[in-house]
Amino acid sequence: MKGTPMLLHLQDVWKVYQMGEVEVPALRGITVEIRKGDFVAIIGASGSGKSTMMNLIGCLDLPSKGSIFLKDRDITKMSESDLATLRGRTVGFIFQQYNLIPSITAFDNILLPMEFLEYDDKTAHARATKIMKMVGLEDKGHHLPTQLSGGQQQRVSIGRSLAADPEIILADEPTGNLDSTTGKSIMEMFRKLWKEEGKTIIMVTHDLKLARYAHTVIELKDGQIIKIDNTR
Repeated sequence: MKGTPMLLHLQDVWKVYQMGEVEVPALRGITVEIRKGDFVAIIGASGSGKSTMMNLIGCLDLPSKGSIFLKDRDITKMSESDLATLRGRTVGFIFQQYNLIPSITAFDNILLPMEFLEYDDKTAHARATKIMKMVGLEDKGHHLPTQLSGGQQQRVSIGRSLAADPEIILADEPTGNLDSTTGKSIMEMFRKLWKEEGKTIIMVTHDLKLARYAHTVIELKDGQIIKIDNTR
């Protein structure tokens, strides 16, 4: 991936939590670069720091020490509102629990991020229609999440993550609640987004079979990177 633009750079990043009088380091001196168009899997055992690293990469949290540059901007020095705008336009989130709003349709769940970012109605509706087709749910737009299978709900979640056409898709255990066949179809969709749409995919997983889809694998242990494999 050398020669491609840097999207994300973590420089000597620490995250320390205060538990009463005890300081507990969740991440210890993480330095990593993620370039545009990479497919990264972050792996490690429970408690290795994967979720903490994901929250920092997604600009949902700030480090205790160190710097995080998203598109050459140091997020530790940005105002909350500027950071929210940068995050909203640059990062799309996909969660294990889908996190869809149960009271609105699949189509409206995909529409919602564009309303927050103040897209005009015509543009937003056209994009949501295109995305529903992209994730293979063009005939399910009027369904509520509870009327969809787990795999279909995760497709809506992927569609919602694409709403603002972000450069980075950040996925947390995206197939954790799905059977293996459905999980495989979701991973093939990620591969397509990476290969055909040019998205940068960052996926947190404990499943080594899923990590094989990635181009770069970052392994964490006790809050430190112990291995980076980008020989795929």
